Amino acid sequence: MADQPQIYELNNGTVVVKITNYGCTITSLSVPDKNGKLADVVLGFDTVEPYVKGASPYFGCIVGRVANRIKNGKFTLNGTEYTLPINKPPNSLHGGFKGFDKRIWEVAEYKKGDKPSITFKYRSSDGEEGYPGDVSVTATYTLTSTMTMKLDMEAVPETKATPINLAQHTYWNLAGHNSGNILDHTIQIWASEMTPVDENTVPTGEIKPIKGTPFDFTAEKKVGLQVHEVGLGYDHNYVLGSGEEKLGLKRAAKLKDPSSSRVLSVWTDAPGMQFYTGNHVNGVVGKGGAVYNKHAGLCLETQGFPNAINQPNFPSVVVQPGSKYQHTMLFEFSVE
Repeated sequence: MADQPQIYELNNGTVVVKITNYGCTITSLSVPDKNGKLADVVLGFDTVEPYVKGASPYFGCIVGRVANRIKNGKFTLNGTEYTLPINKPPNSLHGGFKGFDKRIWEVAEYKKGDKPSITFKYRSSDGEEGYPGDVSVTATYTLTSTMTMKLDMEAVPETKATPINLAQHTYWNLAGHNSGNILDHTIQIWASEMTPVDENTVPTGEIKPIKGTPFDFTAEKKVGLQVHEVGLGYDHNYVLGSGEEKLGLKRAAKLKDPSSSRVLSVWTDAPGMQFYTGNHVNGVVGKGGAVYNKHAGLCLETQGFPNAINQPNFPSVVVQPGSKYQHTMLFEFSVE
C-alpha cells in the first residue's frame, strides 16, 4: 500500500484519467474532440510535488470533511460548540488547513480492464481539523463506459455525529487545460434557485429564484455573457432541481466548448452545486509549463449547501454514527 503520493492511471482506450492518492486528486483527464483528437481537459500539475507543496488552488481534489465555507469556523452540534481552523478568513473552507485534499489516502483496490477503477480510503480521526468523531471515508473512480466516469464517495462516522459534505473540485476547460479561459464555453444548469451570499461568500440562508438574473443558466448560455455583473465571477451554490434522472442521479449541468465540440454532462444525487469560474486563479504554472490565469477553468462541485451546519432551513449535512453519507457523481463526455 502506497504511503507516499503516486499517480495512477485509468484507461479504457478512449478516456485516460490520472489520479493521485494525495487528496484523491484528478491530475489529468484526456477525452477526444469531434475529430477524435485527445486533449487534457483539467487544470493541474505534471507531478505530485506542486500539490504536496501547496501550489494548487484545490485543483482536482476531493475536499472534506466539509466542503465549502463554514461561517466564522464555528458550529454547535448536540450541545457542543466546535471551533474550526480559519483558513479562509473569516471562515473555515474545504475542511481546514489540512483537509482531505491534503492527506495521503490508501489505495484499497485498483482494477484494470474495460471498466477500470480505483478505490481510495482515508480514516479521519476525532478532532482532526476541529471536527468531531472518527470517520471512515472511501472514494471510487470508475470508467463505467467508453466516455463516462463515475465517482462514488462514502463516509461513515464511527463514534460521534458529525457534519460531512464531500465535493470533487476539478477545474474543467473542455478546449484543453492550456487553451486560455472558459468564458466562451456554454453552460446549462438544472436549477431555478440559488443561495445568495454575504460579503464573505457565505450563504445568507435565503433561497432565491434566479429567473431574469445573471445567475440564470436554466437555458444554455455563454459563461462569459454576464460574468462581469457578478463581482469577481461566479462562486455560488445552485439548488439543483427536478431535471431528468439517470441511475438515480439528477442532471446538474451541461458544459460545452464550441471550439472542440466537447460536452460534459454532470449527474449527481447531491442537493446543490457550487458553480465557480476560477476567479482567484492567478499565474499558476501548471502542466507542460501552461500558465493558468483567472477563468482558466471552471468547477462544478456538487455538494450539500455551504454553511448548512449553521442554517436549519438548508438540507442537513449531519451524519449519525452507524449511518452512511453517500454521494455519487457521473461525468458523461460527448461531442455535439
